[in-house]
Amino acid sequence: MLAAIFLGGQVLVHLLRGKIHRRNTLEQMAAVGPDSLFIALLTAIFVGAVFTIQVAREFINFGAGNIIGGVLSVALTRELSPVLTAVILAGRVGSAFAAEIGTMRVTEQIDAMLMLRTDPIDYLVIPRVLACCLMLPILTLLSLVTGMFGGLIIATNIYNLSDTVFLDSARNFLGIWDIVSAMIKACCFGILIAVIGCSWGLTTTGGAKGVGQSTTTAVVTALLIIFVSNFFLSWLMFQGTGNAFLGF
Repeated sequence: MLAAIFLGGQVLVHLLRGKIHRRNTLEQMAAVGPDSLFIALLTAIFVGAVFTIQVAREFINFGAGNIIGGVLSVALTRELSPVLTAVILAGRVGSAFAAEIGTMRVTEQIDAMLMLRTDPIDYLVIPRVLACCLMLPILTLLSLVTGMFGGLIIATNIYNLSDTVFLDSARNFLGIWDIVSAMIKACCFGILIAVIGCSWGLTTTGGAKGVGQSTTTAVVTALLIIFVSNFFLSWLMFQGTGNAFLGF
């Protein structure tokens, strides 16, 4: 963790100096975004469907079926979409970062880069950090829309709720700050995933066995940090009494 914190500071300093390798950044954006899109959307549609099943059966019993869409939209926007999308990227992208850079470390490719006066932070780390920071909010937004679609299918076809009521409820419950908070969370999670994955890769030792250990530890550490940071971000953004349910 100390190595990750130190690496994060180095990334910030290099970014302030404007040292960005554009071609590598675009390549990493393609790997993080489009290549992860299918699994993120597939997860989102089933999460939205399952959440609707659990909520609808209880709310209908209490005569509150008209707020199911709003409850789903708030849950997806504030917590489920950013967190679950980040978890998917931590397993898929964070592990790939650690394995790739770790392999370069144990095969002395990074030492060769230093001999050629190429800074590994500029060439390897910053493109990955920028890619995760930029693409994770987009994936989160697409996951939100897909999750709402999955919930809408269940609500209209299984519980015979009106699609108009469902969507109106979602529109009334959601505010601009809910969307903004989801994007902020996703951006923070993306930075954490990239920095942790790269830091474990750069500190890899012990050959092939060390690469495997670094990859596993990078994923576990990223997942832990995502959940811990999500608590503090949620506490900062949503502490106090909410008003999403006023008027219902």
